[in-house]
Amino acid sequence: MLSLQPKKLFKIAVSQKKIQTLKEFGVFISTGIGGFNTIQDQCAIHCIKGNNRVSPMFIPMSIANMPAGNVAIELGLKGESISIVTACASSTHAIGEAYKTIKYGAEDVILTGGTEAAICQVGIAGFENMKALATVTDKNRASIPFDKERSGFVMGEGAGVLVLEELDHALKRGAKIYAEVVGYGATTDAYHITSPAPEGEGGARAMKRAIQDANLKPEEIDYINAHGTSTKLNDSCETMAIKSALGEASKNVMVSSTKGNIGHLLGAAGGVEAIFCAKAIQDKKVPPTINYQEKDEECDLDIVPNEVRNQEIKVAMSNSLGFGGHNASIILKKYEN
Repeated sequence: MLSLQPKKLFKIAVSQKKIQTLKEFGVFISTGIGGFNTIQDQCAIHCIKGNNRVSPMFIPMSIANMPAGNVAIELGLKGESISIVTACASSTHAIGEAYKTIKYGAEDVILTGGTEAAICQVGIAGFENMKALATVTDKNRASIPFDKERSGFVMGEGAGVLVLEELDHALKRGAKIYAEVVGYGATTDAYHITSPAPEGEGGARAMKRAIQDANLKPEEIDYINAHGTSTKLNDSCETMAIKSALGEASKNVMVSSTKGNIGHLLGAAGGVEAIFCAKAIQDKKVPPTINYQEKDEECDLDIVPNEVRNQEIKVAMSNSLGFGGHNASIILKKYEN
């Protein structure tokens, strides 16, 4: 039987500055789907022109581990390199697992987050036919998390990547520290391939695990960047999950979904939203849930509607909930030396 113990107690920083040592520098960059455009294009070529015209680069351009692999090759990073595929929770899982890997002393620094480019004919058709996408034509009423008239999300593309680093290592090289990663929780609904568990039970357990891992009390959470997809089930279930995880403290916590601003980046969502949290802590500004008009009694949290709120944030949580029942929560904290 093997057991793992941290080699020492320490904190993990989200930092910025050039790093010289690359052998203890890992890459945990995820995607939820992989090269969807490549898959679509090469399948069409196969159907029209036959086997011999399919690109020899089809496989390496489409498999989901290539974000981490290509970044490692490009930058010469020779630590552990993995991509975690858990649908819309992929990059939050990547950040959480990077945090754990540094915590147990396997790496000093990890480049972590996610990337996604799934806007193509097949991708849009698939999400549209499962009734996940908004169909309204008014751009200001399309992605409206927690609004009673929400009807689905708007697809986004992009990437969000952070440098996670053991605190002493960051301090020795004089890195700028944006925030600390202090907690991580992950669970599975074991319920349905697309629908969240009733009352957000799985998401609530992930949040509780993250709070326990951070050695915090629920009332110490100032802000939650919600998964908030603007779908009927997600937003109501996540509201129930937050209430379950935080109890009475849920009445005071600020909650917003930034997917109204940038769309749903699928496997990259958690990476971008972790950056929102770090910047909210640094700038003392809570990002709003924009385009909010109609109150939903099932989503009765303080969702910071429409306007940036100027307020100090010491502790922020970011939630990601993926198809297949994958739930992940991370907690960032203001760095105070």
